[in-house]
Parts: sequence; structure tokens; C-alpha cells
Amino acid sequence: MLRSLGAIFMLFVVTRVLGKKQISQLSLFEYVTGITLGELAGFLSTDIEAHYLHGVAALSLWFFIPLTLEYTTLKSKRLRHLFEGKGRVMIRQGKILEDNLRRERYTADELLEQLRAKSVFKVADVEFAMLEASGELSVLLKKDKQPLTVEDVGIISGPDSLPHTVIMDGQINDEELAASSLSREWLHKELVKLNATVDNVFLAQVGDSNKLYVDFYDDGKGHKKEKPQAELLATLRKCTADMDSLARSSGTIEARVNYEETAAALREAVQKLSGKAYK
Repeated sequence: MLRSLGAIFMLFVVTRVLGKKQISQLSLFEYVTGITLGELAGFLSTDIEAHYLHGVAALSLWFFIPLTLEYTTLKSKRLRHLFEGKGRVMIRQGKILEDNLRRERYTADELLEQLRAKSVFKVADVEFAMLEASGELSVLLKKDKQPLTVEDVGIISGPDSLPHTVIMDGQINDEELAASSLSREWLHKELVKLNATVDNVFLAQVGDSNKLYVDFYDDGKGHKKEKPQAELLATLRKCTADMDSLARSSGTIEARVNYEETAAALREAVQKLSGKAYK
């Protein structure tokens, strides 16, 4: 048990220092290193007859050599190609390069499978495809086959922003609300429009243009057909929230009074239909 605990600790430290590449796309050398480190840790844990320090020495060696090579390959392109390999063009201008396929021992079926994984079903649609050192196939479609972007159609759009999680596990996150420049009052009114309460919400996020995405604890909530009275109540509550919003943003006193009176009348209607006070 002590040997195993020591091996786990050392393996964690080694993997943590060597970096995230060890747990993502591996190069050939990183693949060999990962297998060897795992084997050494296994022997270190279970081979009781072997000297423990010998295992620690071997594990340390397989740690320092890859670490040294990582720093060395940062400065040497030739060493990077030697230890990590380099990409090879597989398709150019819709034509498959058979010689490169043979060099990588790649079959036509494997190439088509990789293309389908990229949602490409016609080789003729591909302008450029390269097999990366990690084994991933990078694909560039021809100009007329690429999907339209907002730039292509002349639409000016602002930068995307990260969504703010304003509700999680039925609890309001005031920090996220403040970061999105919104208030609890706004959030409650948006939930009223959805005929929902905070307690019923598993997750709620605010995206661009202050659009609220809501995931309920009851996944069928948004799909069940409500009764006519429930639908009417939800519509009236939404209209009430809209009237309140218009009253606050109105430019004249007369308009604000009209909106407030309409909101009060709607609240009264909701109260009569639901049989309870609505604020």
C-alpha cells in the first residue's frame, strides 16, 4: 500500500509537470513516455521483491528526459520534427495524393472516414487536407463549399461574450447578475414570462442581448401542453411585466400613468383567475 501511494504521488507530479499534452493529443514520443510511466508505476506498486529506489530512479529518468526534450524542442524545429513528427498533405485542390497516403500507411477508407468525421462527404469539396503529427486530419473546404459567415452577408456584429450563469441549483448568483449588469427584478420578471420560479430552475444563463436560457429540473416542463387557463395566466403575467417595463422607460407622465393603470388592471385579472394575490 505504501509503495502504491508513493507511485501514485510521483506519477501525479510527473504528469502535472510534463503538461496537459500528456492527456490530450499525444505525439509518438509522448505516447511512448506515457505508456512507460504507467508501466513503471505499476511495477513500483506491485513488485515487492524489487528495490523501491531502483523504481524511483527509473521513474525519475523517464521524467527528466522528456522534460529536457520538451524545452529543447521549443528552440529546435528539426528536433520537433524528429520527436513529434510533422504534418503531411493528403488532399490538394480536391485531388488525393496517393504517394503521401502510402508514406503514412493510410488507406482510402481511413481517409474517407476522417473526412466524414469532419462532416465532409465529397473529396471534390476539399481544397486542402493535412494529416497532423497528432493523427488529426485538418480540412479546408473550397471557397464555394464553405458556410456563409456574417462578414460574407455584410452583417456587422459585436464581439461574443461569455454567458453568465445567473441561477444554478435553484439559487440566484448575484455576482453573475452584477457582471451582466442585470438585477434580481429583471430576472424574476423574465421567469414570470416563462411561468416559472427560481426554485424550479436547475440552470439559467444570460447570453448576448440579455437573452435568458433556462433549464428546468422537470425537463418536460417546456414541452408539456399547458391547460388553456394556465396559458392565459402566463400570457397575462408576461403582459404585466411588459407594462411595468414600459412604464419605467416612458418619456412622459401621461404615458407612464397609462401603462401603470394597464398593469394594475392586468394584475387584478390575474388575481381573479388564479384566486390569489399577484405582485
